[in-house]
Amino acid sequence: MTNPDRSLDAGLLVLMSLATGPKHGYAIIKDVELFADSRMGPGTLYAAIERLERGDLIAPIAPSDRRKPYRLTPSGFDALRAQTDALKRLTSVATRRLATR
Repeated sequence: MTNPDRSLDAGLLVLMSLATGPKHGYAIIKDVELFADSRMGPGTLYAAIERLERGDLIAPIAPSDRRKPYRLTPSGFDALRAQTDALKRLTSVATRRLATR
């Protein structure tokens, strides 16, 4: 497994995880491990959550137990779409450039 700080932005990974529905921190970590083959430590996760909350991209929801779940906000969905579009463009450029090698 790779470290998200070296491959993909931790905030983007959190947005991607929450796109399927609300999750608490541990569930986000496990989801990221599954879909990104990337291990995210608690410090990285909660720093990303703090940044995303400040940017109004995610919001906490009422917990049903001691765990604090988060959800994407409408701005979070928009940001994830924009980042996905940007990554598609960059991937397209990289693919074309690699094909010339």
